[in-house]
Amino acid sequence: MAKVRIYQLAKELGMSNEELLEILDSMGVEYKSHASTLEDETAAAVKELIGEQRLAEEARKAEEARKAIPHRAPVVVIMGHVDHGKTSLLDYLRKSRIAEKEAGGITQHVGAFEVKTKGGTVVFIDTPGHEAFTSIRERGAKVADIAVIVVAADDGVMPQTREAIAHAKAAGAKLIFAANKMDLPQASLEKVYQGLMKEGIVPVAYGGEAEVLPISAKTGQGVQDLLETILITAELEDLRADPNAEATGVVLESRIDKQAGVLASLLVQQGTLKVGDYVVAGEHWGKIRAMTDSEGVRRNQTGPSTAVQVLGFSEPPSAGTAFEWVPDQVAAKEITEERRLEREAREVAPEVGRPRNIADLLRQMQGSEQKEINLILRADTQGSLEAIQQILSREQSEEVKINLLLAAVGAPSESDVLLASTANGAILSFGVTPAGSVKKMAEQKGVPLQSFRIIYELIDEVRKMVRGQREPVYKEEILGQAEVRAVFKLSSGVVAGCMVTSGKITRNADIRVLRKKQEIWKGKIHSLKRLKDDVREVAQGFECGILLEGFSDFQEGDVLEASQRVEVVQE
Repeated sequence: MAKVRIYQLAKELGMSNEELLEILDSMGVEYKSHASTLEDETAAAVKELIGEQRLAEEARKAEEARKAIPHRAPVVVIMGHVDHGKTSLLDYLRKSRIAEKEAGGITQHVGAFEVKTKGGTVVFIDTPGHEAFTSIRERGAKVADIAVIVVAADDGVMPQTREAIAHAKAAGAKLIFAANKMDLPQASLEKVYQGLMKEGIVPVAYGGEAEVLPISAKTGQGVQDLLETILITAELEDLRADPNAEATGVVLESRIDKQAGVLASLLVQQGTLKVGDYVVAGEHWGKIRAMTDSEGVRRNQTGPSTAVQVLGFSEPPSAGTAFEWVPDQVAAKEITEERRLEREAREVAPEVGRPRNIADLLRQMQGSEQKEINLILRADTQGSLEAIQQILSREQSEEVKINLLLAAVGAPSESDVLLASTANGAILSFGVTPAGSVKKMAEQKGVPLQSFRIIYELIDEVRKMVRGQREPVYKEEILGQAEVRAVFKLSSGVVAGCMVTSGKITRNADIRVLRKKQEIWKGKIHSLKRLKDDVREVAQGFECGILLEGFSDFQEGDVLEASQRVEVVQE
């Protein structure tokens, strides 16, 4: 057995002899001096222990560094079904903020505003809808930490509520539910609870984890409780950002003003953005010439979790595009030009890297750590939808989870494509046909979209997806045996002259050398010859010459057993 001296191991590990000797003492390893030798097993155990200690130390330092970074305000987006009170809640929050500050007038085009409370500041984003919200995430930027889903207590969970929940989850936001319109006599908190339960969301009142706050955006009832819950959720998330880092964030919106020029609203997520800085957003760049906060006040700089309107871009950057600080104009121009060329190359060959169908998506999934199948399900009727959902729930396993991002009646929409693109999912529809524009969008974004008229064909497709995500299980299949009849020492090596006594011997098979029925070696074939020719296989009853990779100690009477690994089909 190979051995290593202590001083050699210390050098390999980048530590002093004394440090290594202390570790050996703690492990109870006996030695005379740093020149003593260690068995392979002991050396491996030392390496493992030191590796674990170093990882733990690195993790401790990383955590210390993270805790040295200051906390930041949570960024919140408000979503929900039409007419359930999103705008009313935003308006109430804006008014309360103005009243508290005893100031009037806010800049409507910043796209965000702050609400200051005794417990801290909350930043609200006024997005145009959940599709735009998910679009931001699709471009690689997580814009909001928390999504408040507004549900009207007189109406309950509706189709757009489900879509909002799905988009918020895909965007990686924490969910808080606001049961609005509690001032109405027909309001029912229980109705909201029951609707959420049907979506698999268990409220705290029912022993779950989903916070559901009764509010009235009209009277302000419960809004303070909502703000406190947002701050508690943010505290649990331990949100931090480094104000000294290079400024990065996301473009909330942009427009062209006839007098000022291009105005862009930016949400700063890391670092500090200053007047005079150069920034790049997608294929556009700019030098910050002026900066205005949500109250219309000029700022020279702004830190994390703040939104500002800036002047300085030559062209409007797209909403949802991530922006970053760059050192100068030269870097800005070079980066944007590279991105433009990359986009043009993708447009010339749009199929590269994109899954064109569910089979392609499966191959992508198999190459990743993902063990969830993200699906959007559309059906012609509620009955069909429920039946398919029940069947799908039985198809998932402990290894593979079927995650229904959205299940709804009606044809697939462009919103569905956007959600599937963000979550790396597929769209399955039953009994309904997507519009041509939806099919085109799915093709452009590489989202597998498949329609079915027979329910069992849909289920078969899902079963294929589940099987594709499971860890493969293999069994060994014996191909054949050959008996060594003679041993030849040639310039190429020691060759076993054999007779195939059963089955066949193949060139790519695994080989066991059996002597008196005991395995003495296992490996691969280097060459397989029939007479003087290289062959792929030799069948029973024929002679052959076998040269193995790494074994030459043949004896007459040895048996060479060929086998292969075969994947077991899992039901």
